[in-house]
Amino acid sequence: MKASVKWLGGMAFEGTPGSGHTVIMDSSPDFGGEDKGLRPMEMMLLGMGGCTSIDVMNILQKTRQNVTDCVAEIEAERADDIPKVFTHIHVHFKVTGKDLSPKHVERAINLSAEKYCSASIMLGKTAEITHDFEIIDLKD
Repeated sequence: MKASVKWLGGMAFEGTPGSGHTVIMDSSPDFGGEDKGLRPMEMMLLGMGGCTSIDVMNILQKTRQNVTDCVAEIEAERADDIPKVFTHIHVHFKVTGKDLSPKHVERAINLSAEKYCSASIMLGKTAEITHDFEIIDLKD
């Protein structure tokens, strides 16, 4: 995997991975930025959220769960001292669908956290990562 990060001036940068999609990163105004884009640590958190969400949906689809929506709400705490690594991350999944099995949803989340999500497993080296979920059942 390759990527490049190009300085745009000030504290703004354009990141381009091998897929060719681009993202703008910037720091907050109190750190010399102009708030033109995501903070790099926000991107890490979103990357972990995307990674685990893809896993969960893939597993739920394979088990033929009738999912119509899946949202991962993520809260994180960082260390007070430099380096300000994540120390705790909590992911709350809201899974919407018809006749969803709590057993299948829980299993999908656990498999992602323990086996498949590279981002979660990597961040788990410095942060305690917890998960929970709620099922929103669509009535007929």
